Amino acid sequence: MKFLFDLFAFSLIVTPAFCGIKDFSEHFQSVKNGHLHENGSHDMPDLPPEFHRENTITNDLIAEEEEEEDYLDWEKILNEDDDYSDIIDAVPYTISEIQQGNILQLFHGKTRIQRLNILNANFGFDLFRSLTESTNATDNILMAPVGISTAMAMISLGLKGQTQQEVLSVLGFRDFINASSTYEIMTIHNLFRKLTHRLFRRNFGYTLRSVNDLYIQKDFSILSDFRNNMKSYYFAEAQLTDFSDPAYITKINERIMKLTKGLIKEALVNINPATVMMILNCLYFKGTWENKFPAEMTHKRLFRVNEKETVKVPMMQTKGNFLAAADPKLDCSVLQLPYVGNISMLIVLPHKLNGLKALEKQLTPQAVEKWQKSMINRTREVVLPKFKLEKSYNLIGFLKSMGIQELFNEAGNYSGISDEKVTINMFNHQGTITVNEEGTQAVAVTTVGFMPLSTQIRFTVDRPFLFLIYEHRTNCLLFMGRVANPSKS
Repeated sequence: MKFLFDLFAFSLIVTPAFCGIKDFSEHFQSVKNGHLHENGSHDMPDLPPEFHRENTITNDLIAEEEEEEDYLDWEKILNEDDDYSDIIDAVPYTISEIQQGNILQLFHGKTRIQRLNILNANFGFDLFRSLTESTNATDNILMAPVGISTAMAMISLGLKGQTQQEVLSVLGFRDFINASSTYEIMTIHNLFRKLTHRLFRRNFGYTLRSVNDLYIQKDFSILSDFRNNMKSYYFAEAQLTDFSDPAYITKINERIMKLTKGLIKEALVNINPATVMMILNCLYFKGTWENKFPAEMTHKRLFRVNEKETVKVPMMQTKGNFLAAADPKLDCSVLQLPYVGNISMLIVLPHKLNGLKALEKQLTPQAVEKWQKSMINRTREVVLPKFKLEKSYNLIGFLKSMGIQELFNEAGNYSGISDEKVTINMFNHQGTITVNEEGTQAVAVTTVGFMPLSTQIRFTVDRPFLFLIYEHRTNCLLFMGRVANPSKS
């Protein structure tokens, strides 16, 4: 008999609340310039991106019902030197040896965690493209690449043979291992452990939290190595439960609702009683703009969905110094909206109304790095729609189209999890993002002639666009999405 195994990834980018983490053993107990282009861009040479402010700390944000025990003491838990993740290893290739466009071009001069996140972003962009192929051009999209990568990395701990190789290949982990003679598979899991330490902490001017849960059917036996590695690398301590008990759905929904401050109320409607294991990943972000949008400047304006349809939506407006650049190759402009701290949202706006589809096909970590290196700071007037997205996807079909096949069929090798035969029945990814005047609650070797945007220009986002939310210290792409129609969720 083959038993069912479910994965759930929840991404929360929200505005008015904070999310905390409880001790994992107490899950259900009170969880607490030149040629002028559209948008005013001009031809100018590349400039270095010396703009990221490190370790910005603020006391402006006050958590709602924040309690000291809501946070894990990472320093105490890890109890080790964190320099491991800052090591910059040599890549066993010269620049000329790496094929043009290869992701390894970005590895030079990057720390281990940054390299891992480059691959996480690359996987995220590929998955995003897979999603766009099955959605209408007017549909909004939201996903949390790092959350999905984390869930996939967690399950890979128990995979063997071809099943494991497919996952490692599609996620880019095989490229990572081949990038240095000092890397092996457990290097990746240790880096995810360090990434949790680096990202998910307080007092950086924003709130960013991650929770990993592992639920096991009471009478189902899992291998001790898998159990221990889940706890050691992902802080997911196995919790015994009865999936056939209707009360379980109530309990898990209460936990998710608590973690998301009520933003996701009924994550689970039903669950197959034959389920023997469930992995849950919850990612929560709340950020406040460095340069807020005055509420009194918000007015309803036209947003062009396509050549035939326009909608009238609340458009926020502000003026200040913002980093931006234009990309003539991808025919788009990019604006960076910083949050308090070292996280920012990149707004990627096609120059043409119908240019989003072509842009989505060419979105890569290399493109993002070029944008960031060519940006300059100028006074700009920014007009951006308010929007709120709520999305849920079963990712199995999309992952299959990317090359992960065995994981979801009878040939799947889960022998590192249990002696019993299991299969993944569901891989659900659900997310919410709210962007308003205050902020957000829930972004190569050869150079291209990038153009910084000219001084005192208006950057008006009145047509479909992409957004990327990046944590800059680790180069981690936290969230990304498409806003095709801000009047819809």
